[in-house]
This record gives sequence, structure tokens and C-alpha cells, in this order.
Amino acid sequence: IHETNLKKQGMLPLTFADAADYNKIREDDTFTIAMEEFSPGAQLAMTVSHADGTKDSVLLNHTFNAQQIDWWKAGSALNLIASRGK
Repeated sequence: IHETNLKKQGMLPLTFADAADYNKIREDDTFTIAMEEFSPGAQLAMTVSHADGTKDSVLLNHTFNAQQIDWWKAGSALNLIASRGK
């Protein structure tokens, strides 16, 4: 229920494909997630940029289905519903 509620609000509940990648994250990192491949069953690639100029790449898992991806693209499920009513 919690995960679906996050999705309905336009959040991205993601998990590391490899749990060891958690240790690559530093306090002052920035992240870029390649959303071009966001589709059911496809992993997302994230680039972790460190303050020292180095970068790491990690894969992320999600459980979104096609309808939930539409929610995310609209910003939330309510936004999608509102846009269809116009």
C-alpha cells in the first residue's frame, strides 16, 4: 500500500539492483537518472557524481506498471485524472 501511495503522488520508489551499490553513495553526491528507458520491467541507470569529480554508475529496480508510469509522467495520479477531464 505504501509503495502504491508513493507512486500515486508522483514519487519514484526505487531500489538498488545490487545492494552493494548503496556503499557508493556519499553525503555530497548528486544523481542523474536516465528516464528515457522508463518502462515496465526495465531497470533505470543512475549516475552518481561525487564532489571529487569521479562518477559511479548503478542500476535501479522499480515495480511500476504502464498505468503507474503514466501517473509519474503527469506528476501524480490526480494530475492525470484532472488532465483527462478537460
